[in-house]
Amino acid sequence: MNDQYDSRARYEALMDVVRMRMTTRQFDPGCTVPREHYELILEAARHAPSGANSQPWHYIVVTGPETKKKIADYFVEEQRLRAKLRMKFPTPNYRGLETAPGMIVVVADFRWTRAFPVLMDGSDLDRQYHDNAERILLQSVAASTMAAHLAATALGYKVWWVTAIGQESAQAAMKPLLGVPDDLSVVDIFCFGPPAKPPYKRWKKSMGQILSWDRFDPKQHLSLEQIDQWIHEMRHKVMYRDESKVD
Repeated sequence: MNDQYDSRARYEALMDVVRMRMTTRQFDPGCTVPREHYELILEAARHAPSGANSQPWHYIVVTGPETKKKIADYFVEEQRLRAKLRMKFPTPNYRGLETAPGMIVVVADFRWTRAFPVLMDGSDLDRQYHDNAERILLQSVAASTMAAHLAATALGYKVWWVTAIGQESAQAAMKPLLGVPDDLSVVDIFCFGPPAKPPYKRWKKSMGQILSWDRFDPKQHLSLEQIDQWIHEMRHKVMYRDESKVD
């Protein structure tokens, strides 16, 4: 009984951290993140699982205000480009990057896909394995990054996961700024700190919407039309709005 109680207590402690991991895009600029906190956060990231135990990640702690401003400048320009292209994608105020007390850039080394099941012979089958190897690598980096998010949350910070950097232009802007070698990739930017205003919990799908037992429930399979309808009617509501205000 004690073991069961301790297990449930550990679970509840974990869920307190998981539920408190909330996004903010406006930070209190008066905070200075101590070096120890960076190391505690990345200690959690270091223990994440990865394909072939390859650990294909590297983290760059960014502390310089000028570097943060240049990163924010890039995203502000990207936001303007999206507006010109009429993507109609709700975007935050990327100026918040400039005042983020904590900033960690996540770098991935896709050469580690060679450590996963691949043939290395250029065949069609090899391309299929390479596609899967990239998924393995991205899942690995995501697991490590989420461990860092939870560690930052446990330390009392709110977070911001910035992912809009897959374009070649983003890589061209970020790599020289951060000294990242050409054969590596910047995949995420992780910001954290005390929020400038109280954060809110965003809407989450219910358990019934994400769970099937033994076989996929056909009732949960959305048509493309239903997905497009959700994007048109709901996306703007759930991305940046308090869950209590989502109808």
